[in-house]
Amino acid sequence: MTSDTAATTNLATGPLVLVVDDEAPIRRFLRTGLEMHGFRVAEAETARQAQEEAVMRQPDLVVLDLGLPDADGATVVDALRGWSKAPIIVLSVRKSEAEKVKLLESGADDYIVKPFGMAELLARARVVLRRAVRQETTEPVVKAGGLSIDIARRLVSRDGTTIILSPKQFALLRILAVHHGSVLTHRQLMRELWPQEPDEDVQYLRILMKKLRNRIEPDPARPAYIVTELAVGYRLRTQEQLIAAGYVAAMD
Repeated sequence: MTSDTAATTNLATGPLVLVVDDEAPIRRFLRTGLEMHGFRVAEAETARQAQEEAVMRQPDLVVLDLGLPDADGATVVDALRGWSKAPIIVLSVRKSEAEKVKLLESGADDYIVKPFGMAELLARARVVLRRAVRQETTEPVVKAGGLSIDIARRLVSRDGTTIILSPKQFALLRILAVHHGSVLTHRQLMRELWPQEPDEDVQYLRILMKKLRNRIEPDPARPAYIVTELAVGYRLRTQEQLIAAGYVAAMD
């Protein structure tokens, strides 16, 4: 692989950063710096747009300015922490320690005072992303109902019976298990499964999902573990979500 190819691949598959700032020059500055270092970038100008983009794109990291035109950025922190584990780095001209503590206690992972240098932001971003990965991997076995997924040992079972999956089927299940409880969009899954052809026909993903469900679901025609979010993607239900959907009693 040439260095140019490696750079292109890295650019296509690096962590996705959602940049939330109402100032276009700041967004351009952040996009340029982040993309030069292998990150992918999505943008939002308002608090409302930030929450919509976060739901649809499910970024790996959120870089959030507090001074948004339609709401204080702190409200975005509160809203995201209701469902997302993505690290949040807050950018602000405010220097109040009390403000920093309040934001960090409400769920922000770091706080950078403007003006700042790109090197500082990149260093902070890498730290919070490494922390997030460690938190994800502290749960090597994901269980929901009778389904058990041992991510580290690549073992899957249902009601104590081992299930044999193809490498691609396990790869799809592993991605959903790492983010279990959260919706992953078709595009996110395509990028993970076919990084060289992320814009390939989503029908490939649907076929792979059908084969996976045939292996793990008690009734593939009425999937309980992996739910379809219409026109968005798929979610591997947590134990709590299975209970809420009324499936656990039938699986006991």
